[in-house]
Amino acid sequence: MEQPVFIVGEGLQALEVAEFDTEEEFQELLARHPRVLDFGTLADGRPLRLSLVAREMGVPTSAESAASYWLDHLFVDADAVPTLVEVKRATDSRIRREVVGQMLDYAANGSRYWPAALLQRSFEETCRTDGRPLPQAYEELLDGRTAEDFWAAVEERLAAGQMRLLFVADRIPLELRAIVEFLNGHLRHTDVYAVELTQYRGAGALKVLVPRVYGEVAMAAKTAMGQQRTVRRTTRAELDDALAARCTPEARHVADQLLAHAETHGKLRGGTGQYPSMKLHYRTAAGNWVPIGILSVLETPGREEFTFSLGSIATRFGTETTTEFATALPPVEGLDRRLAELRTAGYNGWPTVTLQAIATEPGATEAILTAVERLLRADDEALPAPAAGAGPLRG
Repeated sequence: MEQPVFIVGEGLQALEVAEFDTEEEFQELLARHPRVLDFGTLADGRPLRLSLVAREMGVPTSAESAASYWLDHLFVDADAVPTLVEVKRATDSRIRREVVGQMLDYAANGSRYWPAALLQRSFEETCRTDGRPLPQAYEELLDGRTAEDFWAAVEERLAAGQMRLLFVADRIPLELRAIVEFLNGHLRHTDVYAVELTQYRGAGALKVLVPRVYGEVAMAAKTAMGQQRTVRRTTRAELDDALAARCTPEARHVADQLLAHAETHGKLRGGTGQYPSMKLHYRTAAGNWVPIGILSVLETPGREEFTFSLGSIATRFGTETTTEFATALPPVEGLDRRLAELRTAGYNGWPTVTLQAIATEPGATEAILTAVERLLRADDEALPAPAAGAGPLRG
């Protein structure tokens, strides 16, 4: 039997253990008071402070799909480390095993299909809904960085598997504790914890929350999250070598034109996938950075590809402007069919075309660059709500 907690003031008051009435009450408490989950420190030794990105964060299972699942909470800290939280009451039988598969599903798909633009928009909308001024919210996170750079770092952490997974319940069963210790001991970059949050209630509205963390024993053999292996990025030299080794001269010429245009009018950012890739980012008329696409060189010959980041473009500009951009793209083999399919989905997807297909269509490269320049002149000061299930570029 759980013993009461006593508060000594003018008198002695006993607080008895009390269950959360509903899971919604439990979730709302964590959203309003994330400090109950602030155990540990940042890489520089400062105390950990979690900031809420969103409640009920949608999790798509493909670049083309809307959200298939909903994560209870997504938090982030000043080291740009995302924290995924699933909440269950002890009375829910799923707390023992089903919740583990559920969380791993969220982590695997969120790491692939949550782009920086969507994360940023979700965070800022949450702040506005909660009445929290953005300068105050960002003051705790940016540490001299721009918001775009911070959320790009969060996206990179996700892609590299550098995240925390928290199972939160009013009682943590032994089966879940064993799974958490096992996962935490064998996952190199991902930290896994179970947090038992016991609630005590006294007279009136008085409550006391006592967190107990499981999984820290297995953490002893792991480095601190902020000190884990840095994200490995493709360099321009590595991409050039891969293009020279695997591309036809025509496809290589297309790649050179796309990369040179991005270097002149935007910036290149090395991908973090297992194959050489480079993301092409451009600054819009309103001063925001947006990824236009990613150039990838897969191991299979003839699979040198360019993926259009229509999902991120739709998140930034809205469906109407994205439709204009997609319509302006050349009728390259395979691309036109994919664009027609995405039209009904609000262009929430990431269509891919080979560099060789672009090279085969006369004037296709020039048409792509013209469409990009026209897009960048669009006014995106009044940003639309994020498209459902929007996700990042592959790689």
